[in-house]
Formats: sequence, structure tokens, C-alpha cells
Amino acid sequence: MPAASKGWPGHWQWPLPAALAWLLAWLLFKLMAGQGVAPGFALGAASALGVACSLWGETWWRRLLIGAGFPLSLAMTLVTSGATPLPAWSWLVPLALLLLVYPINAWRDAPVFPTPWDALQELPHHAPLPAGARILDAGCGAGHGLKALHAAYPQAECHGLEFSWPLRCVSALRCPWARVRHGDIWLADWSGYDLVYLFQRPESMTRAVIKAAELREGAWLVSLDFEATHLLATAHYRTPGGKRVWVYRAPLVAL
Repeated sequence: MPAASKGWPGHWQWPLPAALAWLLAWLLFKLMAGQGVAPGFALGAASALGVACSLWGETWWRRLLIGAGFPLSLAMTLVTSGATPLPAWSWLVPLALLLLVYPINAWRDAPVFPTPWDALQELPHHAPLPAGARILDAGCGAGHGLKALHAAYPQAECHGLEFSWPLRCVSALRCPWARVRHGDIWLADWSGYDLVYLFQRPESMTRAVIKAAELREGAWLVSLDFEATHLLATAHYRTPGGKRVWVYRAPLVAL
């Protein structure tokens, strides 16, 4: 429910989301160790929980701190206590999990910038689409943008593209009515969509402007929070949460 979404840990004051994630990971590790599970597998499971909780982070560095906090704290505990170290291979598990969720070549973009649930409610007034229109969430993460797009355009055909395999799977599970694929948004063909939605970061907008040249006449490019400063916006508005939505229509007009 929208009202409940505001109370999830990602909206708590920092560092409460990190503290909760670390606590949950430690509880799982202790529980599994107490049940006689091999230390390496217990480390992997607890690290996987921490990486999943990293979605609560609202910035790239906070996500890294949440995801890496448990294995780092465990390593320091073993060093200071002189305890028998875990198998050497097991320390590769947290790193592998982080790289799986946040691939290196996606770091220059925005691996997880969750779209607020109500950010696109007003969008159909500025970018009207017919029933059956094809919408692409370019870099759909865990599906927040797809949900917002589906709420705004319930009669549209929603597509999601995500480079991270785990996030692609999460998005597909959360949005069964959408067609979610694994892929690179900068290599995919945008020409077949009536609207392409982005929630990237300022450094990515220049690439987005170049890529948007593929859009056919009448199609829309929509960016949350970050303006394509090289283009003349067709419209823009402020969301209930204070973010800005920038709307551009092809053929795009350069400034």
C-alpha cells in the first residue's frame, strides 16, 4: 500500500537502515551457526541478506555500506578476538554477491534509484499515450519505476530493462504484468517505444540525449529528477515528494 511504503527502512533516518540490515545479518549468521551450518555457508547466507537490504540505501555509497557492513564487521571481530578464521574462499562470497547485484560496468549509471510510488501520477497529463502504447523503463532496478508507470498508464504495455541479473529477477517477480529483460540500456534499441523513462544521474544524461535520437516522431523521453540540459523540455512538473519530472517529445529540440 502506498501509505505503508513511506515507512519502509529506506525512508528511515540514516543510519537506521544500515543498523537494521547489519543486525538482521548477524542474527541470521548466529542462528545458522547455532544450528551447525558450515561457517562459510552461514557467511554467504548472511551476506546475501545484507546485499538484499542494500536496496534500502538511497545513495550508491549507502548501499555499499549496508551490503558490505556485515562481512567487514565479522572480519574485524575475528581479528580482534583471535578466533579461528573462516575458510579463505568464503570471503569471496560477499564480494561476488555485491558484484552480482551491482555489476562494475553499471557503476557509472544508477544501479538502484527507486522511483517514488506517486512520482508519475501527473505524467499522463503531460505525455498522453493511447491504450496499448509501449513503455520502457530503462534501468528498471527492483521494479519501482515499472510500478509507478503501470499506475499512471494502466492500459500501456510496460517493458523493463536491467543489467543486474538479481535486480532483473526481483523486478520481474514484483511486476508480473511487465516484460522485464536483462540488458544494457545503452545498447538496446529505443525506437520501438512510445515512451522511455529514466531515473539515472546527471552524468548519464548526456548519453541519454544521444540515445534518445532513436525515438520515433511523437515518442516521449521522461527523466525523473535530472534535466537533459541539452534539450528543450516539452513540460516539467514537481512531484509530491519534491522531485522534478522532465518531459521531452521527439523530434527532440536541442538548445
